[in-house]
Amino acid sequence: MSNSILSLISRIFLAIVFIPAGLQKLMGGIEGTAGYISSVGLPAGTALAWIAGIFEVAAGIAILVGFQTRIASYLLAAFCLFTGFVFHYLNGGGDQMQMIMFFKNIGLAGGFLSLAVAGAGGYSVDARR
Repeated sequence: MSNSILSLISRIFLAIVFIPAGLQKLMGGIEGTAGYISSVGLPAGTALAWIAGIFEVAAGIAILVGFQTRIASYLLAAFCLFTGFVFHYLNGGGDQMQMIMFFKNIGLAGGFLSLAVAGAGGYSVDARR
């Protein structure tokens, strides 16, 4: 398989985590997300929930189509690290599921950093520009 095809597949796999999660927040899950944000002591839970939902969808689509891939990858890596530490590691204590979620976020951040270094590949908006 060519590198361009593998890059496209990896972008699809990474984007598929964030686009549905963001859409779920924006289409009826804002209250639950806002409550979870507030539960860790962050202010303005509802505003942050909307921002997170919009960010997840927009950045996920950018990764999917390969538009401004390096920037989107760095932003999503930072998002994964922040949410991993704040919502899963610090908030999770000894909860095994929260630790699994924490390490999933760390792994996703690593994937995004690799994508930032490698770029989007040949099948992308970035390659056409």
